[in-house]
Amino acid sequence: MSKRVVLLGPPASGKGTQGRRLAEELGLAYLSTGALLRSAVEEGSELGKQAEPILARGEYLPDSLMCPIMGEWLTKQTGGWVLDGFPRSVPQADFLADWLSKHGQKLTAAVMLEVPVDELLVRIGNRIECPECRWSGRRQELNRADRCPECGGVTGPRADDTPLNFRSRLAEYEEHTLPLVARYESESLLHRFDATTGADDVGGRLVECIRSLEAHGQTA
Repeated sequence: MSKRVVLLGPPASGKGTQGRRLAEELGLAYLSTGALLRSAVEEGSELGKQAEPILARGEYLPDSLMCPIMGEWLTKQTGGWVLDGFPRSVPQADFLADWLSKHGQKLTAAVMLEVPVDELLVRIGNRIECPECRWSGRRQELNRADRCPECGGVTGPRADDTPLNFRSRLAEYEEHTLPLVARYESESLLHRFDATTGADDVGGRLVECIRSLEAHGQTA
């Protein structure tokens, strides 16, 4: 049975790390909309040119840009997936629900990673990304040569990881995404996780949760 999972949580809550682990463990496709957009900016594509000033302000892309991008990506998928960064608002959730309904599919779960703001600020200062393969993680995960553990590329801080930018993204999250959290909770799709423990612990609990949903027939 295909599993379709969306990851929710504030900036630096670990969505990228846990999304990749969950997808790999369960054989699902994984998409980080943040990495997709940063690649577009670096490549200078038309999407990148539109997205760059918005991302620089720490804001989310408008639905008019994000929904068509997601519809195109979803159409190419032949199995289950994990989405990191979409939906980020109730209108985006409406788009996703409508798309799934039209294709005879449904959402398996919405996972909420919960981390206090003071810890998020510490994580922002310690977060790095590989521009080659878009791996992201913490500095202590690098090898001795400070190379990406996935592809060996040169890593560095994310361009949008500044305290001011973080505060802006957090405000956007609280305004637009928290209502979405409430919606998924009302639909009995939301699963909350304390993401302050080690990544392996969080990942193990997350995989166990999604597998248990499959066992109880909550995938399609």
